[in-house]
Amino acid sequence: MDLYKKLNEKVYVIAEMSGNHAGSIEHAKEIIHAAKESGADCIKLQTYTPDTITLDCDNEYFQIKDGTWKNETLYELYGKAYTPWEWQETLKKEAEKTGIDFFSTPFDNTAVDFLEQMGVEFYKIASFELVDLPLIEYVASKGKPIIMSTGMATLAEIDAAVRAVRRQGNCQLALLRCASAYPAVTDEMNLKTMQNMADTFQVPVGLSDHSMGSVGAVMAVALGARIIEKHFCISREIENPDSSFSMNADEFKQMVQDIRQAERALGSVSYGMAQQEKENIVFRRSIFCVKDIKKGEKITEKNIRIIRPGYGMSPQFYPEILGQTALEDIQRGTPLQMDMIGRRTI
Repeated sequence: MDLYKKLNEKVYVIAEMSGNHAGSIEHAKEIIHAAKESGADCIKLQTYTPDTITLDCDNEYFQIKDGTWKNETLYELYGKAYTPWEWQETLKKEAEKTGIDFFSTPFDNTAVDFLEQMGVEFYKIASFELVDLPLIEYVASKGKPIIMSTGMATLAEIDAAVRAVRRQGNCQLALLRCASAYPAVTDEMNLKTMQNMADTFQVPVGLSDHSMGSVGAVMAVALGARIIEKHFCISREIENPDSSFSMNADEFKQMVQDIRQAERALGSVSYGMAQQEKENIVFRRSIFCVKDIKKGEKITEKNIRIIRPGYGMSPQFYPEILGQTALEDIQRGTPLQMDMIGRRTI
């Protein structure tokens, strides 16, 4: 897959399934179809098990004390949220049948090996794994495009991760601005950082957005984002670890429509009259006769003015016209033309 080619064609919109399947493969398939219908370009899974991502331990280090998942242990949370590996090839085929791209986030080397066997064409690195340079190097060694989220990361940490990818000779990398809070708030998105990442690392950038609504996504597109990722669910009424901060199908569809409109509004560098302006050019200003002028009479500030509409001579000629002579009778309300006046006295 040529990721950069895709990103040059249009903003690439990713629907993140995560745990929104709520433990049902049929529900996961429904999400794939709904994401396609809502305008997503891609469906993304996460490839881990509780045992590959954390430890079955309930001491204080593994307890979540605040936020959306308060009072869960990490092992309990990931046991509820993970997508069974035995589903994933079936879901990949479902995505292919539906006509939507498919990829996943691996969380350890065994997940990478599993996804390689499935023939996944590109990878995601999650914000929390950005500091796992050995994992990043292993993913990059597969020579496939990588989209990497940067939530919580310092500039130095992002630089180290980018270097880890490039050390493997992998040049297809995109970085996503991300606030790793669930849900996130737009007040702390700092989307200018996304622009700075593009300048600093010379890669395409985008937004992995955990906020509610589409303001952040549309603003990111206006600031140069080429990728937008949002958590996707059929309904927030279907409870699971991700539902509270995920977009439902109707919201996602509206966001995609807003993104596409923002792309069209950005357009290209273009001066002069746009197609939609052609009918209104007549309402520009021009020089009009505002008082009846007899043949041979001088043109003065009292008998001509620069006013709307634009049927007369351009205002730029106004200083030259003053003091000239009418070559014919000119009625009040007539747009002044060059052949009506001259310097000779009649």
